[in-house]
Amino acid sequence: MPVTNIVTLGCRLNIAESETIRALVGDRAVAVVNSCAVTNEAVANTNRAIRRLRRLHPDAELVVTGCASNIDPEHYRSMPEVDRVVSNVTKLDPMHWAPDALTAPRPVFASHSRAFVEVQNGCDHRCTFCAIPYGRGPSRSLPAGGVIGQVRRFVDAGHREIVLTGVDLTSYGHDLPGQPTLGQLVERILTHVPALPRLRLSSLDGIEIDDRLFALLTQEPRVMPHVHLSLQAGDDMILKRMKRRHSRAQSVALVERLKAARPAIAIGADLIAGFPTEDDAAFANTLALLDDCDVVHPHIFSFSPRSGTPAARMPQVAPAVVKQRAARLREAAQRRRSAWLRSLVGTRQSILVERPGDRGHAENFAEVKLASEPFAASPGRVAPTLITAATETALTGNFA
Repeated sequence: MPVTNIVTLGCRLNIAESETIRALVGDRAVAVVNSCAVTNEAVANTNRAIRRLRRLHPDAELVVTGCASNIDPEHYRSMPEVDRVVSNVTKLDPMHWAPDALTAPRPVFASHSRAFVEVQNGCDHRCTFCAIPYGRGPSRSLPAGGVIGQVRRFVDAGHREIVLTGVDLTSYGHDLPGQPTLGQLVERILTHVPALPRLRLSSLDGIEIDDRLFALLTQEPRVMPHVHLSLQAGDDMILKRMKRRHSRAQSVALVERLKAARPAIAIGADLIAGFPTEDDAAFANTLALLDDCDVVHPHIFSFSPRSGTPAARMPQVAPAVVKQRAARLREAAQRRRSAWLRSLVGTRQSILVERPGDRGHAENFAEVKLASEPFAASPGRVAPTLITAATETALTGNFA
C-alpha cells in the first residue's frame, strides 16, 4: 500500500508548505523531511528525523527539502538514507512531486480547524545570527489575488481560522507592483472573504508595524488579539551586534501602545539567550524584557553559532552559561505564562475547537482543554467557553 509520510520541522511556514507537498505527492510511496536550520539543534533533529523515517519506511523514496538541505545540500545527498534532495526555493513546484500532472491540488489541512497560508517567503535582511536567508533566498511576496483565492478555498472547505505565514511577514509586498503592505493585504482578505471568522498573523517585525496594520491588530475583531514579535534581545548593544533594526525602548513602547489600544492582546516573543559578547548586564536586560513587554507566549532559543554567519565569528559565551541563561529565561517566562493563564479563570473566551475535538485555542492563543461532552466539541466549531481552571500550561473550560 502506498505511504506518504511527511515530517515537518521548524516554523509555521514549513507547516503550510508541507501541506502543499502532501497534496502534490498524492498516493505515491514517498517519505519527506521538510527540514529546519534555525539552530544547530534543529539541524541535528533533521538528521535524526531522516534516519528514523528511513527505518519506518525502508521501501519508500525518501526526499529531503527545507532550509537545512538548502544550506548544505551535499551533506544530505551523501546520507545513505536519502534518495533525493529538493531545493527549498522550488519545493512547491509540482514537477518535483507529480511530473505527470499539469496542475496540482492546493493543501486542504484536512485534519486541522486552522489553515496556514504562505503569503511571503525569503528575507532581505542579514541578522548576524541567522542562516535562514541562505536557506530561503531573497524576499518574495504572493500577489493578493492568489492569497485571497486560497483563503476563500480554505474557508469554503470548513476552516474557521487562517494563519498568514512568511519568513519576514511584515516585509510583504515590497517586491510587488505598487508595493502593497501587509495591512493592505489583511484588509483585502477581510473584505473579499466575509465568511472568514478568525484571521491570525504569525511572527511580526515590530519596527515594520505601520499605522494601518496597528489599527487592524487593535480594532478589527476578526484579527486575533495575539501578536508574536521578533524581539530577539532586550539589550541595545546586543541588538546592534545582531544587526536588528529596533531598540529596546521601541519594543517596549510598541507593546504599551498595543495593550493600551486593545488590552486583551497577548504578546508572544522570540528571545535568544547567550548571544556572543552577552554579559550579565545584557542578559539581565533581556530577562527584564519579559515583564516590560508582557510576554506570555515565549519562544526561547539558546544561541547556536551557525557556520558562515557573522555571529559565529564573534567572541562566544561559554556553552554552560548559554544553557544556564536559557533555562532562567524559560523559567521566568513560564512563571509569567502561568500567572496569565490563572488570570483568565472565570472569563468567557471564544474557542476554536481543534482535533481531536477535546481542545482548542482562544482568540489570544491560550490552549483550552474542553470538559464539555465530546459530541458537542466537534472540530471546527467556534464557541463561547467559560474558563473554569488553569494549569501551568493550559486552561480548562466548558461551553458557555
